[in-house]
Amino acid sequence: MHVRTRIEDLRKEISELEGAAPTAKDLMEGVCRLLHERMLKYSWVGFYMLEPGAQPPVLVLGAFVGAMTPHTRIPLNQGICGAAASSGKTIVVDDVSKDPRYLACSLETKSEIVVPLFVKGQVVGELDIDSHFPAAFGSEDQKLIQHCAEIVGRRLEKSH
Repeated sequence: MHVRTRIEDLRKEISELEGAAPTAKDLMEGVCRLLHERMLKYSWVGFYMLEPGAQPPVLVLGAFVGAMTPHTRIPLNQGICGAAASSGKTIVVDDVSKDPRYLACSLETKSEIVVPLFVKGQVVGELDIDSHFPAAFGSEDQKLIQHCAEIVGRRLEKSH
């Protein structure tokens, strides 16, 4: 199956999940599961959420699929995750060994994408995906992952 067709099918499934998931947590768990199962290069898929009221601000591991990570709490001044949450911008790293911000959690990880989640224009968390393949996240992947982040952000906004 062509990559674009697989991504289009997956986008439809995630949109269906948006309507079917009873809670934001269920939606995030479903997004993690679908991305991990359907996209072969997505080795680890998870959400980090800003801990309400934490000073200094910290990201806390939420729903995820993949190997356990030692990084269950990430300050905003650390790592690619911290950089994405601080800047509010998607960060794609084709080779984590060349990015000094990378917080190593698996020797197998070669590339990473982190997409912020927004509620009412404010970053509330992010969708983080690692791959065992270098340069695993092309423009179609980025669009798909940003679509997932938008859907989760909309659900979180409804529950706030």
